[in-house]
Amino acid sequence: MLTAQSHAGLDERPVSSGGACRHCDAPLRHTVVDLGMSPLCETFPAADELNRMEPFYPLCAGVCDACWLVQVQEYVRPELIFHEYPYFSSYSTSWLQHAERYVRGVVQRLGLGPQSLVVELGSNDGYLLQYFAARAVPALGIEPARNVAEAARARGVPTLVRMFDEACARDLVGPDGDKLAAAAGLAHWRPAGRRPDLICGANVLAQVSDLNGFVRAIEHLLAPDGVVTIEFPHLERLIADNQFDTIYHEHFSYFSFTAAERIFAAHGLVLFDVEELPTHGGSLRIWGRHAASRRWPVRARVGALRAREAAAGVTTLEYYADFARRVEDVKHGLLEFLIDARRRGRRTVGYGAPGKANTLLNYCGIRTDLLHYTADRNPYKQGRFTPGTHIPILSPDAISRTRPDYVLILPWNLTAEIVEQMAHVRDWGGRFVVPIPEVKVIA
Repeated sequence: MLTAQSHAGLDERPVSSGGACRHCDAPLRHTVVDLGMSPLCETFPAADELNRMEPFYPLCAGVCDACWLVQVQEYVRPELIFHEYPYFSSYSTSWLQHAERYVRGVVQRLGLGPQSLVVELGSNDGYLLQYFAARAVPALGIEPARNVAEAARARGVPTLVRMFDEACARDLVGPDGDKLAAAAGLAHWRPAGRRPDLICGANVLAQVSDLNGFVRAIEHLLAPDGVVTIEFPHLERLIADNQFDTIYHEHFSYFSFTAAERIFAAHGLVLFDVEELPTHGGSLRIWGRHAASRRWPVRARVGALRAREAAAGVTTLEYYADFARRVEDVKHGLLEFLIDARRRGRRTVGYGAPGKANTLLNYCGIRTDLLHYTADRNPYKQGRFTPGTHIPILSPDAISRTRPDYVLILPWNLTAEIVEQMAHVRDWGGRFVVPIPEVKVIA
């Protein structure tokens, strides 16, 4: 175990995420925030499992002072985490709208059509590729979680049930690539050796343990003049807006544009464009191509964002120095609110059971004495309990039946969508509360 070096107020406690950086292999010596012990955030126990032993792992984010990748240690192999997964992207209306806008834009920008090929990495339940299918653009999803892949196939989205890595990329462009695609449901894969014109992925890069192998696999699979787009939450927003609950074991890495650009460049991919998006509290969509390709010139906003991050200090330890203190302030503020509401006889329930909620609940020690239950639209989670804190997960109908005074929105990045869906809460004087970046009651 390595010890964090004292620098500009950075935590001097041992770095639970210590060891070597997963990108550059430099010693990982600096703690950004220590969130204590936490279970895996997407393991929702059933009622008959509540008395079983539940594994908790250290949840500590460190930053590499060589490549500036923020990361947590891997305790459980991704193959085990994502073998069966309870997250289905299609339950968010606003996320579906975001996906459709992306497809509409990228089809026009890249000139995609029936002779093109799109591959999505971490394609979940077909939430995005369904919009390519609607435009007659052949598309293949690659998704390791069998249960969500089956949901994608049920809506007619060809999906290969497999972890995307270098072996997967080699197989797809090899002599049996057409058979793999056909088995996944894509009957129009071109002859062996075909490479996609577009590789895309949203909120998958953070969940990759072998980061270098993943990017090498993209480089190997992509057509010579093809484009890769990857979306991920922007570290700048995580730090500025106290989004500590987006840190959990299933998210191995947290990216600034600076760190992402270095990682892709190390494997022969140039980032020629970048978009700043409002999703997930503030995300980036990077656009990449092979270094040898000249089809897509580098746009000015690449240099502008790189310069902005440099000016903010993302490549200095000072940038991360007071994050842990601000995280503690959020914790104390939320607990004070919930305790005060309880003392005044007010009833508080949650809305949503996303991964981020379980970091928040476990770090703050919130259980049913402060949050009676939480409600989620995903039937897979209903009737189960939040990991670690064992708060019941009910259908959203429970909120209408119990008429709570406060509804704590746990997927705070979807606040506008949830407030609109649950507007009837105001009929009995109920109010919504968001915990991040600080506790706020929505009038």
